[in-house]
Amino acid sequence: MHAAAGYDEAAAERFDPEPDKRPGRTAFQRDRARVQHSAALRRLAGKTQVVTPDATRVDAAPRTRLTHSLECAQVGRDLGAAFGCDPDIVEAACLAHDLGHPPFGHNGERALDRIAAPCGGFEANAQSLRLLTRLEPKRFAADGRSVGLNLTRATLDAATKYPWPRGAHPTDPASPKFGVYEDDGPVFAWLRRDAPGTGRCFEAQVMDWSDDVAYSVHDLEDGLHAGHLDPRMLRSGPERHEIFAVAVKRYAPPGTDPGEPAEALDRLLGQEWWPHRYDGGALAQARLKDATSQLIGRFCLAAERATRERFGPGPLRRYAAALVVPRATRLECDVLKAVADVHVMQRPEQERLRARQRALLAELGEALLDRAPDGLDPQYRALFAAATGDAGRLRVVVDQIAALTDASARSLHARLVGA
Repeated sequence: MHAAAGYDEAAAERFDPEPDKRPGRTAFQRDRARVQHSAALRRLAGKTQVVTPDATRVDAAPRTRLTHSLECAQVGRDLGAAFGCDPDIVEAACLAHDLGHPPFGHNGERALDRIAAPCGGFEANAQSLRLLTRLEPKRFAADGRSVGLNLTRATLDAATKYPWPRGAHPTDPASPKFGVYEDDGPVFAWLRRDAPGTGRCFEAQVMDWSDDVAYSVHDLEDGLHAGHLDPRMLRSGPERHEIFAVAVKRYAPPGTDPGEPAEALDRLLGQEWWPHRYDGGALAQARLKDATSQLIGRFCLAAERATRERFGPGPLRRYAAALVVPRATRLECDVLKAVADVHVMQRPEQERLRARQRALLAELGEALLDRAPDGLDPQYRALFAAATGDAGRLRVVVDQIAALTDASARSLHARLVGA
């Protein structure tokens, strides 16, 4: 066990102790490699981020969950390093943050939450922790229990966006966001040892902001490239009103006045690099790519400067500081999310598609429960056989569905239910 500079041995501890394989590597470099080589990360290539690929266009290459995770990791590694965080911890956390996402993204997450209601519900972040510490086959303890990737305490903590169980949100007990299922409590208690209540470590805050930055900027880029958004519409009164209403309702901090996202969007539209027109040509693509770089730099530098102003120039790690994102910067990020929401996610054909996806997963869940272990992969067959009680068996079925890609969910549905 070898911790990087600035981290103690407790941060580099693993739930199931194991020897170093090769001298010269830190424990956190091993963590990053384990996530990077995991099957769960590869499966994200088959899970849609926001824009569904257009098979008729050779230049259509929208983000998947995998490419989003890779881009989030690049943003997070650089931002974390600027603060003195171990870059491998932050990169591993960014690569791992979406591993628990089921097929069909947040739409699938909501469908699985309904299916899993009798066993405690479903949340993609809690599923990520379960996958990292139990489901991803890598290490087994002496008693035969899987310990997943057996990552260090610091990396698991950094990957935990919501460090509380369901119903224990620090300000909103009704929030659907949580980070651990009840039966994963022991490893959660271990990784949160000495943590300040529900406070997140600094590396987790860097990961979370990197995620927000990456998807707000890249979802906008994908929407423009796919032709779902004409940037000139962002100056249209009715169009802006809808965007600001969505920003206030879904993304901005509570109590935000609609005038604030309006000011945020106008600040962005006033930048000389903003893509006011987009025709898909090479020059327009280059300008759009420059705009994404400018936005990422703008959001990260604002957080870095504000955090340094409050906490000074030294290394910021674990629980020694909190990331400071200026309100104006957060609102700029939020209004970009709202633009993508209105122009990509709220398109009529997308809602029809989401309805079909929810129905598919509901039918698939019923079929697996009726026919299990038929339909389960070998790993989940064994877990289903070992599960006790209806809730335990349901959780295994939910784990199986969550592991599917979009295509494999459709294929398994066709086999068990029919077209």
